[in-house]
Amino acid sequence: MPTPKKGARLGGSPSHQRKILSNLASSLIVEERVTTTAARAKLLRPYVEKIITKARRGDLHSRRLVLRKITNNDAVTKLFDEVGPRYEDRPGGYTRIVKLGPRRGDGAEMALIELV
Repeated sequence: MPTPKKGARLGGSPSHQRKILSNLASSLIVEERVTTTAARAKLLRPYVEKIITKARRGDLHSRRLVLRKITNNDAVTKLFDEVGPRYEDRPGGYTRIVKLGPRRGDGAEMALIELV
């Protein structure tokens, strides 16, 4: 995981930020696209791309490293069986962020992050 940013974090504490990123990553892997705030999408991109790079290797050690970060077994199984082999020839850039505009309730900038 990238070093937690200094100052205000997504959830309030570093451990909560790690859990938010883990849950967003598992949702992104299972559903292949997630609508979230732009700030969360920007933090999620490097987190997920490093995980997908590990999944491309496909060995047991890589699976255990990914299971440290994502505890959802269904997401890890899909990652290693479907998503990792799909990007075998791609050198990087597995995600795309599309800005959607402000959220109606509080005006937060929304974004769609998806697997390419």
